[in-house]
Order: sequence, then C-alpha cells, then structure tokens
Amino acid sequence: MKYQWIVFDADETLFHFDAFAGLKQLFLRYNIVFEKADFDEFQAVNKPLWVDYQNGTITAKELQIKRFTRWGETLDVAPELLNQQFIEAMADICQCLPGARKLLELLHGKAKLAIITNGFTALQQVRLARTDLTHFFEHVIISEQVGVAKPNIAIFDHALQLFGNPDKSNVLMVGDTLSSDILGGKNAGLDTCWINHAGEKELDTVGATYQVNCLTGLYNLITSLQAESN
Repeated sequence: MKYQWIVFDADETLFHFDAFAGLKQLFLRYNIVFEKADFDEFQAVNKPLWVDYQNGTITAKELQIKRFTRWGETLDVAPELLNQQFIEAMADICQCLPGARKLLELLHGKAKLAIITNGFTALQQVRLARTDLTHFFEHVIISEQVGVAKPNIAIFDHALQLFGNPDKSNVLMVGDTLSSDILGGKNAGLDTCWINHAGEKELDTVGATYQVNCLTGLYNLITSLQAESN
C-alpha cells in the first residue's frame, strides 16, 4: 500500500450530515415546523461561527451556544440544551455516505485508518458506535478534545504523534472541505485527496494532491496508486 495511514474527515466524507433534517427533528419537540427560511436564517449565524472556530477565535462551546442563542430566547430554553438536543437528533438520523462501509472494509488491514474531525465529541462517538464503524479506526481525533480545529497544523501534528511520527509521505488526508481538510493537510506536509461532491461546479483553490467525486473513486485511486508502486 502506498500509504501506511489514511486519515478521513467525518462529515460529508464518511457520514451524511443533513443539518436541516436534524433541526426539523429538534424543533418538532417544541411543536415548531422548521422551514427552509428558518434553516437559511440559522445558517447565516452558524456558518460564520464555524469559520471563527476553525480560525481559533472562538471555542467549540461558544459555537454551540451562540448558534442557538436566538432560538433559546424565542423558546425560553437554554441554548446549551437546544444544542444537546440537536446533536441527539443528528445521531438519530445518521447515515454513512454511499460506499463508506465498503471502502473501510477493503482498506482495513491494508493501511491504518484514522479520523480527524472538527465535529463535536458527543455526536462523533455515538455515530461511530451506531454505524458499527469504530473498530476500523486506530484513532479518532476530535478538535473539541484537542483544543484546535482544522486547518490548524497543531491538530495534524497531534495526530502524527499519536501515529508514532510516520514519514509524512506515507500519510494521506481525505476530506470534502478545501478550507479545513485539504488546506490543513497540505500545510502539515501531507498528501491530500479532495472529495469534490460538486464535481466541476467547484474548483480546487488549495491544490489537493488528488481529487475524486465519491468514495468509490477514492478506492479506485488508491488501487491505481498501489499498482503503480508495485
């Protein structure tokens, strides 16, 4: 195998992350029909908070509270509770992306597998357990636990230490987000593979080592790289 370690992002790399569906399920608890306009309004707050989190200007806790502050005021419910219930809803609806389990089964034993995610601990652990994927991974590195998020090079350095400091040329970072997965991996000196679900609609502005549009394409890429190295 060309790569001794293959490191995956979680959301929209291995798992489908349907925040709209999760929010709809959350607000049903409060007899609220959560509409697309409500979701757009939520995302107008949520997305900049994620950028701030990735840039290290706010903590994971601040992100989780601030994104539900307005709804907390509207419902007279603590935003921390709304965030917890949202994570529970996302765990309830979690699904692997097409081809994820098959890919992990094919790679398991041929390379060491790990996850580096900016997602939150409560959701990641439950989701891995419910989908029965935990056993595939040597390490699951969660930004909330490390204290820094992708693309900060520190989270990649932390991961490499856990891996036993392998030669960086033997590590491949796989993810769907250019600004965190691919930029972070590249800055850490790793080869990267961008899963571009949008196909030609989005351009690689970072410079991934490889680009595929689905997990089957990733397996085909790894197979071809292995053939070239033999």
